[in-house]
Amino acid sequence: MTVLVRDVSRADEMRWRELFRGYTDFYNEVVPQAVVDLTWQRIVAGEDGMAGLVAVDGAGTVCGLANLVFHRSTWAADCYCYLEDLYADANMRGQGIGRALIEGTYALADARGASRTYWMTQDTNVTARRLYDRVGVLTPFVQYRR
Repeated sequence: MTVLVRDVSRADEMRWRELFRGYTDFYNEVVPQAVVDLTWQRIVAGEDGMAGLVAVDGAGTVCGLANLVFHRSTWAADCYCYLEDLYADANMRGQGIGRALIEGTYALADARGASRTYWMTQDTNVTARRLYDRVGVLTPFVQYRR
């Protein structure tokens, strides 16, 4: 399958929302509607360091998303790119959508001068980790939360 990655546009809103809901459902998380609305607004406006990419198949259907946060670092003079959300339509997995979105993320991070691109996933997300092991480097860091 041919996959094109491009910046998200306002015309993608309904599909972006469907995919984002699929993503949060996958992780058994509930994001309040007001936060989803705010996230969408920030992404399409490019506010607060946020950016969005979508994967589009040969028929023009949006089949995946990548939500990014560009931020400063105390360890670098330039910025970092955090790939916060990466999701491919569950019915279209295994067709290169995730890889294309990560490559698109790398390209945008390079264009914006980010010296690091990073993301997280659950240790049990074996399918995604097979891809991540090919396109990134696993670090030894452990995440803590409040």
